[in-house]
Amino acid sequence: MLVRVQNAAGTQAERVLIEWLRQWKEPGDPNGVATVNCSLFHQDRLHQFDAVIWTPTTCVVVEAETLREQISGDLEVPPHGPWRVSGRPVTLEGDSRRSPTEASRDHTFALQSWLAERGLGQRVILGVVLVIPPNGSQLRLQQLWSDPALQIVLGDTPDRLRDHLQAQASLGRAQWTANDVALSFRGLGILPYLPAPQDLVAEGFGGPVDTTLWRGGPLQAQAEAYHEEQAMSAAEAAGALPFTMPWYSPWELYPRRSDGLDLGQTLMRVMLALGMLVAVAWVIWFVLTVVVHSMT
Repeated sequence: MLVRVQNAAGTQAERVLIEWLRQWKEPGDPNGVATVNCSLFHQDRLHQFDAVIWTPTTCVVVEAETLREQISGDLEVPPHGPWRVSGRPVTLEGDSRRSPTEASRDHTFALQSWLAERGLGQRVILGVVLVIPPNGSQLRLQQLWSDPALQIVLGDTPDRLRDHLQAQASLGRAQWTANDVALSFRGLGILPYLPAPQDLVAEGFGGPVDTTLWRGGPLQAQAEAYHEEQAMSAAEAAGALPFTMPWYSPWELYPRRSDGLDLGQTLMRVMLALGMLVAVAWVIWFVLTVVVHSMT
């Protein structure tokens, strides 16, 4: 799991979440990229996300909360209103007017709508409220509604969230590509935190990679290197010569800009190639003339 943190000095729940995410390095751990403390301005409202986690199959908006006091019993989580344990409302670290479930619904819907406006409406967006109790708490979670798009995860151990993400990943097929992730990072204004295309591909994000989406970011050079590596691999697979054309080559000075026929670029390549052939022929003729005259 790749982890990108914009502001490390967050809430206690966010700090715990960052620590857990950075531990996911083993083969059995979730693959993807997580960004912590990002925001989205959508429909005249600012939505502050504790974390957004992209995997090849899902995108999860995480609302992280910490219980202020050690408590034991059944944690009752209604769809609206305060959370309770044994009939008594519990106090959360954020102490917001809205319950975490309501905030999570709003954030998830906002991100879903924002992505749909950019042609990514068919991608899976899920909401998760991660509740981290103090050490020594003995809680049993009772989620008082059924909604597969919004789940409460009791974070009494680091394995709960990991197991939840793994379970969600096993239910779907790969939908998120490296380009989708790059478009999301650019749109959210977090391009400096966008991983290199090589890293996204290693995390399982497939599809063709448009390296121009990395332009203007700190990893633009790595994206261009990835593009060159892919071009050389494709050329070798097609049986082309495994070397790079010099900068003055007609194919480098006037490259193809699309898969279609570009008459202007083609004409310039042909004229430049003919000019080079005429220049080479003239040099050969000049050298031969000098040699012949020197022998007579």
